[in-house]
Amino acid sequence: MNLNELTAHQLLEMIRDRQVSQLDVLDSLRRRIEQVEPQIRAYVRLEGRGDILGCIDTSVDGFESSELRGIPVSIKDNICTRGYNTECCSRILQGFRPPYHATVVKKLIDAGAYVMQIKNNMDEFAFGSSTENSCFGPTRNPWDLERVVGGSSGGCAAAIAADEAVVALGSDTGGSIRQPASFCGVVGLKPTYGRVSRFGLIAFASSLDQIGPITKDVQDAALLLKIIAGYDPLDSTSVDMPVPDYTQALINDIKHIKIGVPQEYFIEGIDEQVREITLQAIEKLRQLGAQVYDISLPHTEYAVPVYYIIATAEASSNLARFDGVQYGIRSTDQNPGIDNKIIQMYKTTRGEGFGDEVKRRVILGTFALSYGYYEAYYLRAQKVRTMIREDFERAFNTVDCIVTPTSPSVAFKIGEKIQNPLQMYLSDIFTISANLAGIPAISLPCGFTDKGLPVGLQILARGFNEEMLFRVAYTYEQNTEWHLRKPEINGIPACNRS
Repeated sequence: MNLNELTAHQLLEMIRDRQVSQLDVLDSLRRRIEQVEPQIRAYVRLEGRGDILGCIDTSVDGFESSELRGIPVSIKDNICTRGYNTECCSRILQGFRPPYHATVVKKLIDAGAYVMQIKNNMDEFAFGSSTENSCFGPTRNPWDLERVVGGSSGGCAAAIAADEAVVALGSDTGGSIRQPASFCGVVGLKPTYGRVSRFGLIAFASSLDQIGPITKDVQDAALLLKIIAGYDPLDSTSVDMPVPDYTQALINDIKHIKIGVPQEYFIEGIDEQVREITLQAIEKLRQLGAQVYDISLPHTEYAVPVYYIIATAEASSNLARFDGVQYGIRSTDQNPGIDNKIIQMYKTTRGEGFGDEVKRRVILGTFALSYGYYEAYYLRAQKVRTMIREDFERAFNTVDCIVTPTSPSVAFKIGEKIQNPLQMYLSDIFTISANLAGIPAISLPCGFTDKGLPVGLQILARGFNEEMLFRVAYTYEQNTEWHLRKPEINGIPACNRS
């Protein structure tokens, strides 16, 4: 087996035993990227680079005892890296090089990780569910190159699935880690809101965004979260709570754990194979000793409209800073007949720099916040958001975790929904509620359809109880083999993980 196909914990053991070096790992990863990246396009700004795996920072004290000891980490294009392009896959931020590292990047470097200079593709400003809204073009699904990878962290998920990365960091505002993880057959975790610092994450919706890991298995997700979690005074939403060793929660035992199955997540319109595979996974958890109960989350039906009011309103506010004045591109197309040059510059810069989906969401959010509509839309949406959160609080008084499908469908064809925004928005119907409630959620592979497309199982738990997620997910993973499957890309075979 090639080194790039191994998990981070497998590689760490081999590096510690001096069976391989971190340079051996990088060489294997480089070869794989050169082999399949032209088909997948999980990374951006590769063209013209001499060393496609340049390291952001190599100075680590105590490298021999560091937790990640040279493990390569791939980063989404909206997480700041000092001195290296971070553009949110948008023309308006072309050439932007942050003067600082995001807190999660600094933590990775301090842990000895090899943070890759090249970034993962994403939907522009994280606005999308398919990674088609990128100024660099779409990323293709390793399981079927004619299908999407999900979004907005699609480049991260595709890189992991195609073994072009060992571990990755994405961001999740309404499912942007979990949905692409489901579509690509990998593991994706959205931590509790406030558990991981958002400092250095270019904001989409500040009350919803969270950074989290995308990995090949549950153990790697626990390993990565242990490193990036924790209080950060630079982030006012960061919560000052002790960070447990999440790897200690990797227990292959769920006897007597109470699992809730909400009826609202098995609605009419869900893909029949997704429903059946998810129910089989729930039955497997029952066989492993869990107690399964039917529950209700009655306000689930309002999650999508509430999300697209709150998220777009916050996006409208956050994106107001991108105006061509301080950073990014500035339009040179000025109309000499216009007296107000600054307004003209704003209009032309944003018109040229923002893509269609960004413009759509900014317009929707600005409308929701406008005079006369604030109480009717934004304020009312916040009240319903509270009701959604209370649904989960009541549920967790009787069950330890909740299990659902991650997405109502498997990966769809590229271009299939790009002209139908509402249909695209519904792709996140099962993931949005976790962000609105601020609770942690994980997606892991639980089966494949007749066409060989992966299906994701979502597990949700009470806030700051990521240990429960890891325990249930790890037990399921250890007693199934779905996470061991690998895609064949354009006739290039891949061995199963072992």
